[in-house]
Amino acid sequence: MPGNRKVKIGIIGVGQIGKQHIAKYKEIPDVELVACADINENEASRVAKTNGIPDHYTDFRELLKREDIEAVDVCLHNNFHAPVSVAALKAGKNVYCEKPMAGSYCDAKLMYDTAVRLKKKLSIQLSFLFNKESKAALEIIKAGKLGEIYHGRSTGYRRRGRPYVDGYGTSSFVQKQTSGGGALYDMGVYHISNILFLMDNPKVLRVSGKTYQKTDIDPERKKLSGYNVEELGLGFVKFDKDRTMDIIEAWAIHSSPFEGSSLAGSKGGLRLSPFGYFFRVGDLDFSAVTDLDGADFRWHALRKNADAYDGPQSHWVAALQGRVKLIPTAELALNTMLIQEGIYLSEKLGREVSAAEIQKISKSTAVKL
Repeated sequence: MPGNRKVKIGIIGVGQIGKQHIAKYKEIPDVELVACADINENEASRVAKTNGIPDHYTDFRELLKREDIEAVDVCLHNNFHAPVSVAALKAGKNVYCEKPMAGSYCDAKLMYDTAVRLKKKLSIQLSFLFNKESKAALEIIKAGKLGEIYHGRSTGYRRRGRPYVDGYGTSSFVQKQTSGGGALYDMGVYHISNILFLMDNPKVLRVSGKTYQKTDIDPERKKLSGYNVEELGLGFVKFDKDRTMDIIEAWAIHSSPFEGSSLAGSKGGLRLSPFGYFFRVGDLDFSAVTDLDGADFRWHALRKNADAYDGPQSHWVAALQGRVKLIPTAELALNTMLIQEGIYLSEKLGREVSAAEIQKISKSTAVKL
C-alpha cells in the first residue's frame, strides 16, 4: 500500500560509490539498510559496523537470498552492473544501480528486458534529473513555452579531472576492462540523459562521433594506470521527428569552461547552467533569469510528495513506497548507452552509424561472476 512505510535495502559494493550511497540513504526517513556485500570482508565489516548495518557478506548471492530485502543498490564498477543486477532481479529484488547502466548497450538491454519480464522496478542513478535547473526547465517545457524542441546540446567540462592519473580515484576508472569507457561513461551519462529527459527521450536514428586522449599524463601514473579510455568524447545524434543533439564531454581539455547544456525550441530556448530562459516578444529578445531557490521553497511548501524529487535515491524510495510513479531512468539510461556506444562505434568505423547497427554490433563487456 502507498505510504511512508519502511523500505529494507541491501547494498552491493562498499567502495567509494557504495559509501556515498549509504550516506544518502541514512538521510532518508523510512529506509532501513539491513545488509551489505563486498568481496573485501574487512571493508564490508568496517562499513557495516560504522553505519549500523546489521549484516555483511563477501558473496552478494547470500545477500540476495534474504527474503526481508525489498531492493538492492548495485555500487560496483560498470562491467559488473549487468550480471549483478540481473541476478538480483531474478532473485525477486527491485534494483537501483549506479550509472552508467552497464559497460555496453547489449548488457544494459538485458538488464532492462529482465526487469520488464519479471515486473520488477529498475532505476539508474541519473542524479541531474533532480537538480533545480532541470525541474525549472521541465516546468517551462510543460507550459509549452519552448514550442517545438528541435535541438539539444549536452556539455560537460573538466579542465583536468581524469580519475587516478589526475590525483583522485582508482585506476579501475580508466581501464576499459572494468569501466567500459571514459569521460562519456563517467560524466557524459548525466548530461546526455538529462537532455534526453527534457526532450521526452526521443528515438535515436543515427550517431556519429569521435574520441580523444591527447593531453599529457604523468609518466609514472600513466604506467601504473593502464589508461585506455577517452578523455574527450564528441558526438552528433539524429533523432526521429527532425530532432538532433550535439555532445562534448571532457575529463581534460586546454580550455575555459563550456557553456552549460541547452535546448533550442521554435518559441524559446533554455540553458541549464547557469540557468537561462530565452524568448522573443515582437522585436524584443529576452534573456530571462529566475529565482530557483524561491521556486524550490514553494515546490516543497505547496506540492505533495515534493521530497520524492529531492534526489535519485529519495525518488527511488518514494517509488518503492508507492507514493510516486518511478521516472523512467532505465529507459533514459538505455537510450544514453545507445548513443555512447554509437560514438565509440563511429570512431572505430570512421563514419556515421545507425541505431540498428549499434544494436546489432554491441557485444557484452560484462565480467563473468
